[in-house]
Amino acid sequence: MQPGETTINQFQSSLLAWYAAHRRDLPWRKTRDPYAIWVSEVMLQQTQADVVTSYYLRFIRRFPTVNELAEAEPGEVMKMWEGLGYYGRARHLHNAAKEVANRFGGYVPCDATLFRSLPGVGAYTAGAVLSIACGLPVPAVDGNVMRVLSRVFHVTENVQQVRTKKHLTDLAESLLPLEQPGDFNQALMELGALVCIPRNPLCQDCPLAVLCEAKKLGIQNALPVRSPRKPVPHYDVTAGVIWRDDTFLITLRPPRGLLGGLWEFPGGKCEPDEDLTHCIVREIQEELAIQVAVNSAIISVDHAYTHFKITLHAFHCRFLGGNIRPIACDDYRWITASELDAFAFPSADRKIIDHLKQNGGFQ
Repeated sequence: MQPGETTINQFQSSLLAWYAAHRRDLPWRKTRDPYAIWVSEVMLQQTQADVVTSYYLRFIRRFPTVNELAEAEPGEVMKMWEGLGYYGRARHLHNAAKEVANRFGGYVPCDATLFRSLPGVGAYTAGAVLSIACGLPVPAVDGNVMRVLSRVFHVTENVQQVRTKKHLTDLAESLLPLEQPGDFNQALMELGALVCIPRNPLCQDCPLAVLCEAKKLGIQNALPVRSPRKPVPHYDVTAGVIWRDDTFLITLRPPRGLLGGLWEFPGGKCEPDEDLTHCIVREIQEELAIQVAVNSAIISVDHAYTHFKITLHAFHCRFLGGNIRPIACDDYRWITASELDAFAFPSADRKIIDHLKQNGGFQ
């Protein structure tokens, strides 16, 4: 359904009044710097605000301007992002900062076409940054917003379909006030995060309850409509802490794809019914062209990614011989334990490192 003028006015006034009274005190809401807001919006994709806050403050302290981010080494950017996950966001942000420095003189463009031309900037990011930082009336439709609008306006089509996403974006645009578009977009997202939550929404606290068709029908938990989730596959993966005297080997993942640009202990995915020790010897031979002997097990770590889960089995290994040929990685280093903190690792590898530190495994 498309809202009439009265509904639009009531929606805007009720939502903005609620936001003024209940908005969270978040650091990126204390600035109108497009760069700082851009950083926050990239971090907030797929990640909750309470997790993002410490990472955001640390990142902005280290890279307070887009030019300083543009001039940074990729490894340092990844180190500042370490632990936040979805590392493609950091790579895109870094590459986009370089373009801003080169194309726009270090100023983030308050223009939808120019801003959307930057790496990793989609419709949502553009809408959020341009409305909040630049005051442009551009909708910002994320999962929270889709949930609120689907419930209030009884949208029963699958929100994962392109047609439904366009309908919800058009609906958000029709509701957007010319004044305070940034506050309005943040208010919609805030409502979805705090009140109109995925299961058992807090309708008694909702400023839009009197307008909400889903509440009237008692079907809040049935909306938004999504496709059933597919079973999440699980893989066993091995990793070797390969020792050569008092140093061990780490390798750099290519700067693309899953965990791109991060360092790791070399290894790989087990074949069906493959023994773990056989897997690690095979993977290291295939990826690095070296031979190792597998010694004791270190730890097994369970970790979930977006579309699959793994159990990472780590082993102490001994370097036997061969000249390293980085077939499946971009670089490698033989390092000591004291050098570890200079490198950015995935969360699962960090758990291996923490276990070794706590149990004297590096001695």
